[in-house]
Amino acid sequence: MDSTSNRTFVCSVLFIDIVEYTKKSVTEQLKLKQRFNALLIRALGQVATGDRIVLDTGDGAAICFLGSPEVAMFVAMDLRDGIAGESANETPRLEVRMGANLGPIRLIKDINGQPNIIGDGINVAQRVMSFADVGAVLVSRSFFEIVSRLSDDYAQILSYEGSRTDKHVREHEVYAVGQSIPHRFTDAPSSTGGPAPDGKVPVGGEPVSPAARTGNRPGFSKKLLAGVSLLALAIIGAAVMLRMGRSGGSEESGSPPQAVAAAKSTSAAAKSRKDATETVKDVAKPRTDLPAKATVLLLIAPWGEVYVDGQKRGISPPLKSLSLTPGMHTVEVRNSSLPVHREKIDVKPGAQINIKHTFR
Repeated sequence: MDSTSNRTFVCSVLFIDIVEYTKKSVTEQLKLKQRFNALLIRALGQVATGDRIVLDTGDGAAICFLGSPEVAMFVAMDLRDGIAGESANETPRLEVRMGANLGPIRLIKDINGQPNIIGDGINVAQRVMSFADVGAVLVSRSFFEIVSRLSDDYAQILSYEGSRTDKHVREHEVYAVGQSIPHRFTDAPSSTGGPAPDGKVPVGGEPVSPAARTGNRPGFSKKLLAGVSLLALAIIGAAVMLRMGRSGGSEESGSPPQAVAAAKSTSAAAKSRKDATETVKDVAKPRTDLPAKATVLLLIAPWGEVYVDGQKRGISPPLKSLSLTPGMHTVEVRNSSLPVHREKIDVKPGAQINIKHTFR
């Protein structure tokens, strides 16, 4: 503390408030603080002590993160999940609201010689926290501007909630921290009602091309059109030959050669039409020989960017699982400048694989 006293830092600050703490009895306050402290210590367990400063505010806590700014968001999400996972029989019920901000703070010593924090960084964090509903996590505009530029995935977690005005008539634009990453971070197949593989969705009232109706399968269209064309030619040819047979053939000579040829053509056309029908059945028949995908469960602390075979799949948490096709895959988990965690896994059809790693 001596080496950092009276120095100004720009860092992220997480302010946490226990809802209606002051309305509880002393016994209830004691129970709430014990449970709150235990969950907060667990959430902070993966953050180096030199990268954080924790202040007890009485009815909550304020934490300054001197390292990566996004860590404040992940600690808030971890704490929120921990509280949500408490038993329903726990009384009194622990409820918190949280706010995060990125701004300047100064480290000082209070009257008892203990570390304290002052500055706009912690003041705005407290204001943002006051706008949050029970169980919600809000962040300031400055926090969003920086974190959303660190990774596109972070912007997917945060949603704009509008502008709020505090008691000092100062406006604050706030963003809510969501529960999960959108579905695009998994490779599960789209539902039957989703967009086509090429991203084009037919619009109501507009004609749909034959290729779109047949799933854009050129082989299917060519076979079907060839069969129909051959059938039409055979019918026309048969009619012409029969007419010629009636006018030029004799009754004693039996069936005229033209009629026999027409009958053969008709038979060939019928066979082609049958082949085309079988092709339609084969196309419409669902594939049952595709191997079942495997599920990879992710247990990453405090957080990490997940890559599969060099392709980014999302951030864990909140990403908790992946769906992978059978075969060999390389999974990498990255966290800032810390060593990359890498695993090569042999995925079996329908299997469940756990990938667990803690960055230290």
